[in-house]
Amino acid sequence: MRVIALVAIVGFPLYYYVWKFLFPQPYENLTLRLIGSALFVPALAFERWPTWAKKLLPWYWYGTTLYALPFFFTFMLLKNNGNDVWVESALIAAFVMVLLHDWSMLVLHFVTGIGLGIIAYCLTTDPVVLGTNYLMHLTIFSFAVALGAASNYDQERIQIEQERAMLATAGSVAHELRTPLVAIRVGAAGLLRFLPGLLDTYLLAQRHRLPVPRIRTAHLRSLQGVAGRIEQEANYSNAIIDMLLATARFTGGNMQNAATCSIVHCVETALSRYPFREGDRPRVHCNLRPDFSFNGSEMLTVHVLFNLLKNAFRHMGSNETACISIRLESGSTDNRLIFSDTGSGIAPDILPHIFTRFYTSSSTTEDVTLGTGIGLAFCRDVMQAIGGAITCSSVQGEYTEFVLTFPAP
Repeated sequence: MRVIALVAIVGFPLYYYVWKFLFPQPYENLTLRLIGSALFVPALAFERWPTWAKKLLPWYWYGTTLYALPFFFTFMLLKNNGNDVWVESALIAAFVMVLLHDWSMLVLHFVTGIGLGIIAYCLTTDPVVLGTNYLMHLTIFSFAVALGAASNYDQERIQIEQERAMLATAGSVAHELRTPLVAIRVGAAGLLRFLPGLLDTYLLAQRHRLPVPRIRTAHLRSLQGVAGRIEQEANYSNAIIDMLLATARFTGGNMQNAATCSIVHCVETALSRYPFREGDRPRVHCNLRPDFSFNGSEMLTVHVLFNLLKNAFRHMGSNETACISIRLESGSTDNRLIFSDTGSGIAPDILPHIFTRFYTSSSTTEDVTLGTGIGLAFCRDVMQAIGGAITCSSVQGEYTEFVLTFPAP
């Protein structure tokens, strides 16, 4: 979006100079071009828009591209009497529309934009001249757009099916892992119950010089904590499976069965249920005042926090000084939960893609995006479903900060 906006902001006035002075055309309009440039300026910093405005971002983008592509180029084509320069320019505009929009929006833009362009031409031109040449051009443009719409529809359908298949596979794998994990947890529980007595018996036999096989001291020490570690890792794996299942089952869109939730209760529930590894819980610092309510799902919000905790601990790695901070901010129109860590941070080239479903990077073991590529996309979908948003800022080697914005009830 930002790149397209920058090209449009520069291109509109630049080509006024080209077609007005370098290669003069019958008609030019600086006012229309400056309007086109001005419409794209807000897109350069859409991340900084207020929360209520971000909800309107798709409509802003559709309206701006409607003006800049089918409307503008149709109007200018008619005003320049359908000459070769503007026929070629209109074909380029149709090609760009195919790249930017899905099939339904492409067809809607094509019909609406051309219609508005013809209306504007008729209102500003006397006499109106719409000969058979324009109908021939319209036939060619229609054929190009129809092919583009068919291609985009097929590509969109394939992508949706791929996402469904991958999420279904993740759900199936998660279910299949439940059974062995249950067996591991049962075995760990048995070890926790009987292993200490067996070790004490072994030590007693050693002291009385009974003929028992010797166990090395290092191995003996590791056995003393092995049952707890097995149970801890099994609990952690179960939590990851819960996240995968929640992600596979949540289809996005509007929140179903939404209820009034307390953000403090969601955070406390997440921290009490998350399977922290040994020494990890004290690294999480919270400032949970002031509390605020939102209309959504407590279970899904807890899983959003699970994903953020999992990613944070992954790229904090073995850095014992790194920590996690969770704090709340209350506002008049929206409320925020700020989740930050002082881990390895996210590389600048990766940061724009972290919320893209199935986007992964394996350049380092501490990369926040390493994994299935669905965790942060799930967080984004949940926040959008409750009318909120999630954004991320990061400096590699210093920190990562996620801001979860909740609309005020």
